[in-house]
Amino acid sequence: MIVAAEAVAAPRCALVGDRSGADAPRAKGHSLRTCYPRGNITMSEAPRAETFVFLDLEATGLPSVEPEIAELSLFAVHRSSLENPEHDESGALVLPRVLDKLTLCMCPERPFTAKASEITGLSSEGLARCRKAGFDGAVVRTLQAFLSRQAGPICLVAHNGFDYDFPLLCAELRRLGARLPRDTVCLDTLPALRGLDRAHSHGTRARGRQGYSLGSLFHRYFRAEPSAAHSAEGDVHTLLLIFLHRAAELLAWADEQARGWAHIEPMYLPPDDPSLEA
Repeated sequence: MIVAAEAVAAPRCALVGDRSGADAPRAKGHSLRTCYPRGNITMSEAPRAETFVFLDLEATGLPSVEPEIAELSLFAVHRSSLENPEHDESGALVLPRVLDKLTLCMCPERPFTAKASEITGLSSEGLARCRKAGFDGAVVRTLQAFLSRQAGPICLVAHNGFDYDFPLLCAELRRLGARLPRDTVCLDTLPALRGLDRAHSHGTRARGRQGYSLGSLFHRYFRAEPSAAHSAEGDVHTLLLIFLHRAAELLAWADEQARGWAHIEPMYLPPDDPSLEA
């Protein structure tokens, strides 16, 4: 995921309201980076999530350039698999045997920043050479099919998701007139793990300076380096193993602190969005 490297700091589910027949313009829009709702919508207001969809995006840059998604990966795991983590013969954690995966590459219209291209290994030229379309109606329909296979309610899980993945996905879906079901909730593992560590240290400063990037967390928990860092699928693989390492705590955190998708603001709005006329 780009931000981690560059930043300083019920019923089955389906997408609704898809205007996939007409792709909205890509002209530069209006930033909503200061409009994020900081309060949490807790799971006490809805049934607990049955499926957790681990998500990572690779995109053309940081929020300041109003990026577009270039790669999207999702792993869908049922709650029961997270409550009962699997291990290999040596006792090491392994991914659940039963999970659904979706990974898509897409060619954005906006150019990659040099740093984003360096980190992700993606470029507009490479994606165009492979004849990849952009984030369009076909992507929305593919997401709809993928999510509709999962037992709901769904909790989306991303690392630094509240500041990057969720607002950017929301912006891309909004451009096409699509949205997620209202009972969808979101968990950001970055503040969740920080909060859990603060609770364990009883509010005192932890010894040393602990990093909370995916790579730092993976090394702390597994004494190894993650594979395929800064590919969307590689980062989701790493995120899921990190979640499994502290599954009981993170599931409890999600039940109490997950934020409703309806309260996620898009990272930016397309210039013709009706809400700009208010």
